[in-house]
Amino acid sequence: MQAGKGKVISFHYTLTVDGEKVESSVEGGEPLWILLGHGQLIPGLEAGLEGKSVGDTFDVEIAPEQGYGPRQEGMTQRVPKKYFPQQGKGLKAGDSTVLSLKEGGSRVVVVQKVGSSVVDIDLNHPMAGKTLNFHVDVQTVRDATEEEIAHGHAHPNGDAAH
Repeated sequence: MQAGKGKVISFHYTLTVDGEKVESSVEGGEPLWILLGHGQLIPGLEAGLEGKSVGDTFDVEIAPEQGYGPRQEGMTQRVPKKYFPQQGKGLKAGDSTVLSLKEGGSRVVVVQKVGSSVVDIDLNHPMAGKTLNFHVDVQTVRDATEEEIAHGHAHPNGDAAH
């Protein structure tokens, strides 16, 4: 069976940027499970998985436009510490962290400066403007269940608990 829209895929990956390993699911980690075609991955990786089968291993280089987008200058903001986990305690310049949004949800940001009650952040994703290199090893390709399609995401090993 080949990967395509509406298929559940699990895969191990290693991400490198400029020759340095950024993250990997390979060393003792669980594979990533996704429902292909539902926006759970950056566009370049999703396109790279199309047509792949169990046991396929491949490398894909993803330009910023198909990854996290180009870096945009002037994307800084001063935010009260209360919008960060643990009220911003322990944050320092250069850290990537998660910003809790008023509307709900969250966003990954980079800390520029930490003050007594506010944090200056760069709203660009930490990987914005970077060429991403993935090594991928496809573990599973199967048809999605009706429940997975309705929920818009994969249920690893058929586990529908949320």
